[in-house]
Amino acid sequence: MSQAIDRKKKLGRGLGALLGEVQREEPLVNSGNESNELASAAAPSVTSGLSSIPVADIEPLPGQPRTHFDDEALDELAASIAQRGVIQPVIVTARASGKYRLVAGERRWRAAQRARLHQIPAIVRDLEEREVLALALIENLQREDLNPLEEARAYQKLAEDEGMTQAEIAGLVDKSRSHIANLQRLLALPDDVQDLLANSKLSMGHARALIGNDDASAIAARAAKEGLSVREVEKLVRKASRPAASGRVKPQIPEAETDADIAAVQGHLEEFLGLPVKIRTDETPSTGTVTIRYHTLDQLDLICQRLTGGDI
Repeated sequence: MSQAIDRKKKLGRGLGALLGEVQREEPLVNSGNESNELASAAAPSVTSGLSSIPVADIEPLPGQPRTHFDDEALDELAASIAQRGVIQPVIVTARASGKYRLVAGERRWRAAQRARLHQIPAIVRDLEEREVLALALIENLQREDLNPLEEARAYQKLAEDEGMTQAEIAGLVDKSRSHIANLQRLLALPDDVQDLLANSKLSMGHARALIGNDDASAIAARAAKEGLSVREVEKLVRKASRPAASGRVKPQIPEAETDADIAAVQGHLEEFLGLPVKIRTDETPSTGTVTIRYHTLDQLDLICQRLTGGDI
């Protein structure tokens, strides 16, 4: 029990608390051949708490939150590293095989490979396996390196692998619970819609409007092709959600007259929520149904906040 509490306290302090701060601003590894020739391939050399380890001995993190790396941006970083060296060390954990697993700084590591560096500055940390993903996620979030789907999948992995609730994840990454919930809903979208979002053909607003709609793929393809706005997509979603017109008119079930007290409660709820509310009583007056209509996920978030007194 105490270990679980300690783990959450450590993770809750963020990346800096677990990995430490690097104060040095100057390049830690030169780009010239001299430093590469002097580098030892046997064991890492440690200076001022830093290690210089072989680039080839570092393995990427399985399940790394960030899955897309822009080639042009990597080439630019590689050119900078070739000229000025690596300014900020990567974070790794030592493995029993003698290799190292990357925790933070995969972009720098990839660029160092392109710059043909033999050694790279690193901070070696003793971390539990379950802490590594959380720290990789925090590092990417702090740098705003993740697209919405990468972020959503990382949250989902924390929930599944670590059994963390949305509230715990929100506290870990310093986001609202509604932010976590909204992103995780994106994973319910069809794969082709997710691809459009990942490739920036659709925005978060577009994607959120399509969640739960049977025609999401067709509407998403049209939105990407025609450059539709979020409002236009929401209009298409509402249209697609209406029952198809038929030759027969569906018989309407007559509604019971609304009791004055019920009507008053309904009015108070509408005023409190700022949204349409309908209260239907059953044949037994003591039971019934309350229906709250919303048209966007932002309105759904607002409903949850008003009813619970906080973010969902």
